[in-house]
Amino acid sequence: MYDYKAPLKEMQFVVEELAELAALTELPGYEEANDDLVEAILEQAGKFAEEVIAPLNQPGDVHGTFIENGQVVSPPGFKDAFKQFSDNGWLSIKQPIEFDGQGLPNLLHSAVTEIWNSSNISLALCPLLTSGAIESIDAHASDALKQKYLSKMISGQWTGTMNLTESHAGTDLAAIRTRAERDGENYRISGQKIYITWGEHEMTENIVHLVLARLPDAPEGVKGISLFLVPKFLVNSDGSLGDRNDLKVVSLEHKLGIHASPTCVMSYGDNEGAVGYLIGEENNGLACMFTMMNNARHEVGMQGVGLSERAYQAALAYAQERVQGYAHGSNDRATIIHHPDVRRILMQMRALSEASRAFGYVTASMTDLANRSVLDDDRSRYQRRLDLYIPIVKSWCSEMSQEVTYLGVQVHGGMGFVEETGVAQYMRDARILTIYEGTTGIQALDLMGRKMWRDQGQGMDELIADMESFKNTMPSDTDALNRIKREFGRSLVGLKETTQWFLAEANDDPYLSGSIGVNYMMQVGNVIAGWLMARSAVLAQQHINAGVNDVFYSNKITTALFFAEHILPRSEALKITVQAGSDSVMGIGVDAFKIH
Repeated sequence: MYDYKAPLKEMQFVVEELAELAALTELPGYEEANDDLVEAILEQAGKFAEEVIAPLNQPGDVHGTFIENGQVVSPPGFKDAFKQFSDNGWLSIKQPIEFDGQGLPNLLHSAVTEIWNSSNISLALCPLLTSGAIESIDAHASDALKQKYLSKMISGQWTGTMNLTESHAGTDLAAIRTRAERDGENYRISGQKIYITWGEHEMTENIVHLVLARLPDAPEGVKGISLFLVPKFLVNSDGSLGDRNDLKVVSLEHKLGIHASPTCVMSYGDNEGAVGYLIGEENNGLACMFTMMNNARHEVGMQGVGLSERAYQAALAYAQERVQGYAHGSNDRATIIHHPDVRRILMQMRALSEASRAFGYVTASMTDLANRSVLDDDRSRYQRRLDLYIPIVKSWCSEMSQEVTYLGVQVHGGMGFVEETGVAQYMRDARILTIYEGTTGIQALDLMGRKMWRDQGQGMDELIADMESFKNTMPSDTDALNRIKREFGRSLVGLKETTQWFLAEANDDPYLSGSIGVNYMMQVGNVIAGWLMARSAVLAQQHINAGVNDVFYSNKITTALFFAEHILPRSEALKITVQAGSDSVMGIGVDAFKIH
């Protein structure tokens, strides 16, 4: 059972204090986003999720999706739930007011996104992709396309998708073969795309596909890719729907998880060619698509947060009711939460979930600051930080969700391996998060190449300087804060050392970034999470010092201490693996890899 009330206070604490909502209310257009609004939105989103979306999660996983008469049929209840979701305006929270959005901060949108993913990640994927498509259209499309499509998408009447890869291409988008032929002012698209989430369904009257394709005279490689808006149904000049476009779903993938979310193979232009409309400029499509991909990468991190929360809730509830064995100092049989090893697991789940939430929300706040700050220098500084955060938050939060959902099964013991309890689904659903929108390895290459080597570590130097400034002024007047400060300081020294080592060594070793990138990125993620947990502990102690008698704040400090002493030390091991370099990684020749 999903309990939306369980994390509400924690969510509000992170939004209002750690992610500094008050700073966002000083930005143009965000003046109304106060604490009362946050509380009301989270409360209503939680109720809707608990009553409407969450009950469909496990039945949807069992039922799955299928194709009937050329159309995907979603699980029972999904269509009605999505209509209620749209009618209540949940898709419009952060969207521009000029297209009937609410114009609220991305920070609020991300907090609500956690709720949708906790309650039903398969259904939540549909608005997730739609939100990214909206952002890409708004940033790069012509005014005519914006006027015709955005309001309908923001209202939830139409949904959106992302069409990148093909069966032979995978991550290598330079290899795509989907073609675009000029046809007057428009284009005709032909080709096949795979892994298209919610590429076909019956929940809305139209689906807006964003499709990467190559023009006949395009240059080779990624510089020759263009981006096109290709609707399922063509749209007349008055906004009404016209003829069906030349596109169709060919098949659905059979997956480990997210069974209730159709992952489609889509075919374009089997007949006269699907009508498409250029977004941005010809041969500049990848840059336009990256607007959507960066949005999606942050949202995938938030999926990890949501699934971690759901798995923790389930494990905690089971540990509080499952009687097994005897507790120390008692002659009575006890619930398993009394056993130290189970407590260790629950604390690990709790600490990783809270750290992931903090990282996801702070990244969302950085998006708002980068987009809305008045001064150019401020926007540039926040954008550098956001660029640095995106690959890390996607990877770290999604990798931690693997651990948390795995531990959720462990708490349940044998019952966790039984599908009826539901916790195996969380682990299966979470498994895709480290793969789609760029694997953890791809995110590491982005971090090491574009975000580190390109600017010789400027963004990372700024981040480390901010963390050092916090560490130097962090109070240590309680035993817990002193221990947190000590462990955080140790991990920060290690990060600074590996960063300097990489920048000194990378030029002489072409294999270095790929060999150590994931471990370096996880080290950075651990230290950032440790920083945010330490800041949370300081904020909680300030409430206690002010005389607030609330166990929430003392528990917050204890959870931060657990993170500092049980999770943050992983950074030291990661430092060792990073500085081991590429020798043993690349030491066995390709031809020498054999099955013995």
